[in-house]
Amino acid sequence: MTGLLADPACKEHQTGSRHPERPERFDAALGALDGLKLVPIKPRHATEDEIALCHSREYIRLVEREIMTGFHELSTGDTIISPRSLDAALRATGGVLNAVAAVMPGTVQNAFCIVRPPGHHASPARGMGFCIFNSIAIGARYAQQKHGAARVLIADWDVHHGNGTQDIFYSDGTVYFFSTHQHPWYPGTGAPEETGDGAGHGMTMNCPFPAGSGRKEILGAFQEKLLPAAEKFKPDLVMISTGFDSREGDPLGNFLLTDTDFADLTRLMREIADKHAGGRLVSVLEGGYSLTGLAAGVRAHVKALG
Repeated sequence: MTGLLADPACKEHQTGSRHPERPERFDAALGALDGLKLVPIKPRHATEDEIALCHSREYIRLVEREIMTGFHELSTGDTIISPRSLDAALRATGGVLNAVAAVMPGTVQNAFCIVRPPGHHASPARGMGFCIFNSIAIGARYAQQKHGAARVLIADWDVHHGNGTQDIFYSDGTVYFFSTHQHPWYPGTGAPEETGDGAGHGMTMNCPFPAGSGRKEILGAFQEKLLPAAEKFKPDLVMISTGFDSREGDPLGNFLLTDTDFADLTRLMREIADKHAGGRLVSVLEGGYSLTGLAAGVRAHVKALG
């Protein structure tokens, strides 16, 4: 069975009615799953020690201070904040950790997490790109430290490069990070030559593509590059940064993926998880800013998880 983490507290992160990363995204994603048989995953707050698995204590203090004193935007980057943003961000990450805790022992086979704010742009000491805490990165570390996962694979098909996730694991040989993304585009990182450093050399693979790219390029990269890499890496847990802003018609991207493409990408990721990780897979929502497109992409993705 597929688990579902969907904590309404994520809607308390208020960004303004004209901001693309708005609370209505939660409702659109959740509503798209009506009629599907999914196992609810209980939400919770992440603790400070859990957030500190990937973020510095100084950055955590900065986030607390700026939200508590009424900042409209994080001083570290383009991330709107409001009085309940800290609670929403802690609940988003805590929910992902509960999804990991359900998947690792096989309580559920896989899980999809509807969270906001998103996380893949947040680096150890910087929030940016609508992100406060990097939920998927913290989830990977949590799986390693609490559930015995030696190697974690994170694949990111958001239209924007997951620079924060890359930064967190760039010198780490136990987490493999794979990304397809539009280039040139925000945040400007993710060149093919960015492959990792030190113990993490060769553990990052970036596949940037120009505007107008779609199934051929993106699914092709997953088939031709990620599958062989996963065969060598043999992950104990597979995680996906599922950004649906790579779908055709998204206002913040120029990729042309369709719902069929998302379903096929999902099946490919399940194939990797089934072969190497006992089926263990956790998917975490990142971008996707057309409400109708987000809903359609989410439904195609979750149906393919089942």
